[in-house]
Amino acid sequence: MHAMQYALTLPADYDMNVIRGRVARVGHLLDDWDGLGLKVYLLRERGVHGSPVNQYAPFYLWNTVEGMNRFLWGGAFQRLVDDFGRPEVVRWTGLAYEKGGGAGSRAAVAVRRRQRMAEGGELAAVMEEAVDETRRLAGEDGAVLVAAAVDPYRWELVHFSLWAHDAPKAEGDVFQVLHVSAPGRDALPRGRQW
Repeated sequence: MHAMQYALTLPADYDMNVIRGRVARVGHLLDDWDGLGLKVYLLRERGVHGSPVNQYAPFYLWNTVEGMNRFLWGGAFQRLVDDFGRPEVVRWTGLAYEKGGGAGSRAAVAVRRRQRMAEGGELAAVMEEAVDETRRLAGEDGAVLVAAAVDPYRWELVHFSLWAHDAPKAEGDVFQVLHVSAPGRDALPRGRQW
């Protein structure tokens, strides 16, 4: 499993209905993308859920590198680049994935927490803590799914979770969920990824 995200931070007075309309028009285009576990179309709106910014920031869990590369280099991503410029794309290697008790529910919000790993810790222990946190969050009321991944270049962990209600039990940046494309969600490997 590979996690990926890019973010478009928009002006404070930007009409976020433009983003909602865009997702309504094109969100379905990845509903059957080969190699994609899921794409969650995410929106942060200034003043909502404590967000200081307006931001469009889709989050992906990929089953295959080929599917991810076909998305990035094959034209689908180019439409976004043409409209908004080329954002920095962050990628993480999967550590853990779990379905929550709300797995059959529609996701209302997502929570993403990025954290730098402290120097000097034993890597295996840090990764096991991330796996344990994934399991714990998946057991919380309303959890749809939870994933953890690591960027070994920046030594950064990301914890990502979807929630069926707007009172998530996770810490981090809270996003509104506009659409979920999940052609390969059932193929995402559950549990620890090594």
